[in-house]
Amino acid sequence: MTDKPNSPEARDIAYHLHPYTNAKKHLEAGPLIIDRGEGVHVYDNNGMQYIEAMAGLWSVGVGFNEKRLVKAATEQMEKLPYYHTFTHKSHGPVIELSEKLIGMAPVPMSKAFFTNSGSEAIDTALKLIWYRSNALGKPEKKKIIVRNRAYHGVTIAGACLTSLPANHKSFDLIVPNVLRMTAPHYWREAMPGESEEEFATRLAKELEDTILAEGPETIAAFFGEPVQGAGGVIVPPTTYWEKVQAVLNKYDILLVADEVICGFGRTGTMFGSTTYDIKPDIMVMSKQLSSSYLPASALMINDRVFEPIMEESGRIGTLGHGYTASGHPVVAAVALENLKIIEERDLVGNAARMGERLRDGLAELTDHPLVGEVRGVGLIAAVELVTDKTNKTALETPGALGALVNAHLQEAGLISRAMVDAMAFCPPLVISEAEVDDLLARFKAGLDRALAEVPRKALSA
Repeated sequence: MTDKPNSPEARDIAYHLHPYTNAKKHLEAGPLIIDRGEGVHVYDNNGMQYIEAMAGLWSVGVGFNEKRLVKAATEQMEKLPYYHTFTHKSHGPVIELSEKLIGMAPVPMSKAFFTNSGSEAIDTALKLIWYRSNALGKPEKKKIIVRNRAYHGVTIAGACLTSLPANHKSFDLIVPNVLRMTAPHYWREAMPGESEEEFATRLAKELEDTILAEGPETIAAFFGEPVQGAGGVIVPPTTYWEKVQAVLNKYDILLVADEVICGFGRTGTMFGSTTYDIKPDIMVMSKQLSSSYLPASALMINDRVFEPIMEESGRIGTLGHGYTASGHPVVAAVALENLKIIEERDLVGNAARMGERLRDGLAELTDHPLVGEVRGVGLIAAVELVTDKTNKTALETPGALGALVNAHLQEAGLISRAMVDAMAFCPPLVISEAEVDDLLARFKAGLDRALAEVPRKALSA
């Protein structure tokens, strides 16, 4: 952090309130200013290179300098820089993107609706679900089921469905009747001697017991990430999704697949729903939809959801929901080109291959004193940090070990993300074998540097 009064760092401190940042600490620490990107690398304003092991925010699938996306944006800007999709208006890019997404869906879907962020898409899904319940003459059917450690956004409604303490502390939660189930994290939540399938069976029973206690007629939907991302890259146990879906189908409860992180190749197939044979009624997507070159998000709904909404909008005269930039033509053009690149270059296949290499390399570190668990699927992974392997605990203050390791990783030229005491890995889909190996080497170096600062008395085999 420089103390020059007119430096970019000083100006950032003076004028910029950062998301997901300790605002008081920022006054002293200042920002890491990223100046440019190339492939899986980004460079700060001092010229230091980093492997962006989080693809920005789980999102830059095609890397940080894809010229085809720049060209797509420029050409659409010159032709039609903006138009809306309210009151029967449309344009070519949004029509083409709608058709493309419906054609890509892993299960039959009826319509696509466009928003600007994953949080907005979650809010929209919630509003449409409530609208549908009213349309069906079931105004009591409004409760929502989520899991602990879920992340479904930070807008006023989305934050209520998220189940992470930092997203709730000092904020008011306004959505009533959100029911929270156990996170499907086998390593952390399973009982002694319990197999993965037994764990999944227990969680399905917890779900059914909750539904029966609340009354099935009061529960509208279950929101779930195929793999829970920001909650710690929680990979579901064997048969979990099969058992959960059986319960939801039994009691006529909609399933919303939050594919914001998982979608478009991250789990080694095009969607997380494909990876786990999930058959959602609503799919929410963002991030790798446009590789975050422009803000893009969408949701797809099936006929079971669409038809009551259609009838209700006919009865009252409109579907009174939308955003100024819903289906923005430049965003749609960039998203279309991004999806073409993902398909043409087999980036989904590359994610599967490079993800296996990444997980194998991380697994070689399981004997490291600070590594408790390595988990992942496709090209998304996490390393749970511990100081006591037997009790699966870290330093006394939750998140302290994660912050320590994260700082040393950044010094080693690796940008990761500490999710309390787990380090996340979600590099761009374009990553190569050599770059995976470089990522692993930098991680090992940062881990060793952090170990040197951990008090010996805190470590236990």
